[in-house]
Amino acid sequence: MQFAVDLQEKTGKSWLSYSSIKLAVEDLVSFEAYCAGTYYKDSDALTFGSAYDCLLFEKDKFKDRFAVMDDREIIDEIGGKNPRVTKRYKDWKQEFSQGVEGKRLLAGDDYHKALAMIERLKSTNAYDMYLADAEYQYEASGFIGDVPVHGFLDAKGKDYVVDVKSSRAIKSFGGDVFRFGYDLQAYIYSELTGIKDYVWIVQQTSYPYTPGLFTCSDRTLESGKRKFDSGVDIVRSYLDGDVSSQEYFINREI
Repeated sequence: MQFAVDLQEKTGKSWLSYSSIKLAVEDLVSFEAYCAGTYYKDSDALTFGSAYDCLLFEKDKFKDRFAVMDDREIIDEIGGKNPRVTKRYKDWKQEFSQGVEGKRLLAGDDYHKALAMIERLKSTNAYDMYLADAEYQYEASGFIGDVPVHGFLDAKGKDYVVDVKSSRAIKSFGGDVFRFGYDLQAYIYSELTGIKDYVWIVQQTSYPYTPGLFTCSDRTLESGKRKFDSGVDIVRSYLDGDVSSQEYFINREI
């Protein structure tokens, strides 16, 4: 199909992903950087979420990807209210990171929190119903219309798809779905698998690590479809040369 040919020729990518489509809607500069492999975004929250997922789904790969930074001793030595902002602490952290080059740094407190969260999650019926017998990190690819799309699902059962999220405020997750584009992700994965039973298992990151089970509605899938179509239209215009990354601006009615 012509879209796939044009995508490969202009970006070197043979498919779009949830992340690339989401970035195209936000800013074509970021989309272009993503395709070039130069887009990078990280934070303590993103690192924690990735570590949590790894410990839940691929625990045997955790030590290859993450280095747990136990800073209790250096914090005790430095003392004071904010030891982590001191030069001595930053020098210690830099020295530690050099010894584990290529791995993401995870604070010791966050590591133990992730383990406690997973232990709590595994004690619930939500885990038994949707994760105990599911296939983890399921690779899905195919065409949605004439658009080649590829991604990895957190978990896939026989007739359902599961996306696991961690959240600082689980009660606001309904808004987060639309704010962070999880509806787009749900639409893509539902289309690629042909499965409409899509659920989010969300767990609060503060004690007592309350888990929540949220079912994706048809309305939310429709919202995801609108975002998918909008993102694809933007990418199509970019591939056709109708708009450049520098010329792109958001234009919508509210």
